[in-house]
Amino acid sequence: MVRRYLERVYWVDLILDLLRILIIAVAIIGATLTLLSGKYTASQWISLAVSGLAQGSIYALIALGYTLVYGILLMINFAHGEVYMAGAFTAFFMADFTAKRGWLASNPILSILSWFLVAAVTSMLVAILLERVAYRPLRGAPRLVPLITAIGASFFLQYTFRGLYGSGFHSYPQVPGLQGTIQVGDASIPIVQLVVFFLAVVLMLGLNWLVSYSKIGKAMRAVSEDKEVSALMGIDIDKVIVFTFAIGGILAGAAGVINGLYRPQGVWFYMGFYPGIKAFTAAVLGGIGSVPGAMLGGLFLGIIESVGPNLILGSLVPGANQLKDVFAFVMLVLVLIFRPQGILGERLSEKKA
Repeated sequence: MVRRYLERVYWVDLILDLLRILIIAVAIIGATLTLLSGKYTASQWISLAVSGLAQGSIYALIALGYTLVYGILLMINFAHGEVYMAGAFTAFFMADFTAKRGWLASNPILSILSWFLVAAVTSMLVAILLERVAYRPLRGAPRLVPLITAIGASFFLQYTFRGLYGSGFHSYPQVPGLQGTIQVGDASIPIVQLVVFFLAVVLMLGLNWLVSYSKIGKAMRAVSEDKEVSALMGIDIDKVIVFTFAIGGILAGAAGVINGLYRPQGVWFYMGFYPGIKAFTAAVLGGIGSVPGAMLGGLFLGIIESVGPNLILGSLVPGANQLKDVFAFVMLVLVLIFRPQGILGERLSEKKA
């Protein structure tokens, strides 16, 4: 029986090694053919990379909510995409109000700050309600139970906001100061992409400081290590968990407004599904439970989405950039197969009997 088991493991490892070689070969051959064909200029590659960083920074902000909750409770909050949607959708009405009153044109900075405030408060309240109503009663249940509850909560939030705000599409108003471009060599970089990336990086650095140096951040890290010992040391576990959900909600709401600045069209009740799945992919890619990993995973996924299809399939498939969703989910599968702990995640050693 042991010999048969070892033989089976050997063939599995061999197949995985051959799959690695095949994937690397396809990527190298496709990229070489695309670069030799000269289909894209250097300025186009720069534009694609900057666009990927802008989109990836939005994924990273949403992914931080996944990784914070997982680090504390070891559960995947699949309703987090709807937390993002709730903030973005509610803030649209504030954005529309400031635009119609002329405040956006006369004082754009304060107007945009009001959008962030509305989105952050809405997403924070939704996240806290999720924790209090849906997750806290199931805290001692098997892990599958909160997971199923999170999926149910996701559908509940989708159709609740559909009932509140309708099923139609809405668009954030255009911000005049973000419509131009900056010339970088031969590449024209939209100002909005640079602003989106800058805002997201500031928020991510702020979270990293909060978790690393603040008192509540130290409490969060302690609870993620051992809840029982943390409680004995006087840490209020429920307070830390609520704060974790609140911070994840605030970042998701901010990501919703940043996405509205970047891509104004398409605000509706279903807008959180695909960004939520991709942010989960980014969290897994970077190492679920790792704050720096979620940041790095989001940026990396954004670049892969933007550059990957054009680089690997640009010379073989017309309109390769339309395959960005395929690349994102293939990336998730490959990470789960070859490095399930993610880029910055720690490999857990097996306990010996």
